[in-house]
Amino acid sequence: MKTIKSILALSFMALTLLSCNKDDDSNQSKQEALKVTPDVLNKLRELSLNSTDVQVIKNTKLDGSTEDAFLIEGCIIMTPDQLNKMNLQGGITTEQYRTTNLVSPQTITVVGLSGTGTSALSTNMRAGLQAAVNRYNSLGLSINFTLTFSSSTAGADIVVKRQIGSAGGVAGFPSGGAPYSSVTLYSGLDTYSVGVNAHVAAHEIGHCIGLRHTDWFSRQSCGQNSNEGTAGVGAIHIPGTPTGYDATSYMRACFSSSETGAFNSNDVTALNYLY
Repeated sequence: MKTIKSILALSFMALTLLSCNKDDDSNQSKQEALKVTPDVLNKLRELSLNSTDVQVIKNTKLDGSTEDAFLIEGCIIMTPDQLNKMNLQGGITTEQYRTTNLVSPQTITVVGLSGTGTSALSTNMRAGLQAAVNRYNSLGLSINFTLTFSSSTAGADIVVKRQIGSAGGVAGFPSGGAPYSSVTLYSGLDTYSVGVNAHVAAHEIGHCIGLRHTDWFSRQSCGQNSNEGTAGVGAIHIPGTPTGYDATSYMRACFSSSETGAFNSNDVTALNYLY
């Protein structure tokens, strides 16, 4: 998930960054039935996920109901059942960097919600989502995407919906060879360009197919110096991609308001390596 952060630079210049962290969600952490227990944290460490600042949030499902879920790395939603079913499946191989499960070769059906309700995608969201899907499909990967805009979610592998909130989005990781089933784009994106919407859509779809932040080791794109953590398991570098900070990767933790939504050459190398 991504939110707006401001970082003051030299010469009185400010750079506005959008991050996978959304401060509004902290207010939803009503830890009732669901708790962040030592067992939960240990499972996250086994999966090479960040085990710090794990929250319990109210996740709104497609039918409008809510469920308690874990918010991990400020960006990834997992229910307890999803977390328990995830396994390393042979170790960590990264996008530059990815985590845990990947998606089996398949055609992934994406539905962008349309209609008149608040969950219907805005015009820029629709255009951005279409651009993101086109970019993935242009790579000739072992997974490809079909996209329709509809008020019906029948047959969808990933449903992309709009929700009121700060600019950004949220998704989850795949399980059982299938992608995570939903992407939420927040209404703050309504006023951003098609390029920014395409970037956020591609980034969240990237999480749905198992990709992690490329700057997990520093969150440098957010102006931070913090490590999301590999929990001692490590992250295997993909040949041909940088070992350090990649300032233009679409999977970095934060992004600017001038994004075009394009993949850089390292992103393309990594996606072709995995899929």
